[in-house]
Amino acid sequence: MPGSIPVPENGARDDVSEICRLKYRYLRTLDTKQWDEFADTMVAEATATYSEYLQFESREAFIAFMRNTLGPHVITEHRCDHPEIDIDGDTATGTWYLADTVLIPEHNMLLRGAAFYSDRYIRCDDGHWRISHTGYERTYEVVLSLSDLPSLRLTSSRWGLIARDSGLESVEREPEAG
Repeated sequence: MPGSIPVPENGARDDVSEICRLKYRYLRTLDTKQWDEFADTMVAEATATYSEYLQFESREAFIAFMRNTLGPHVITEHRCDHPEIDIDGDTATGTWYLADTVLIPEHNMLLRGAAFYSDRYIRCDDGHWRISHTGYERTYEVVLSLSDLPSLRLTSSRWGLIARDSGLESVEREPEAG
């Protein structure tokens, strides 16, 4: 039927479902800063490309960058949907629509953006899918000064960031184990 969307066979449908769960886990562990579980979403030789200036040739280098850049002083929200996943045996590719928010109180900054992720996946010896490459191309990114949003109040944060009359303030505490 012209214009119809192909429906994957049952096995491929299960693979697509597992890859979706993998991407959701990647996003959850990124935003909750659970770096060991985040690492487990990728193979050791995974690569990542976010621009011509942000490229990583190993999982270790990528995670070190994320851990350093997106520590507890940075609040993030990453949402992906509209997956387009193609399975080819034990490899797969995926395109995802990303909407993200990054809040950095120390720098009085709020970033909002959107992008399209382009991922590659591999089925590992344990039977689970993992990311072998990830990266995105931005469709837009805006940065706002929190000073431009005088009514903004951060009333809750997993990492103890709270609103004060003088602005957002970081209160040092570790997130509760969950």
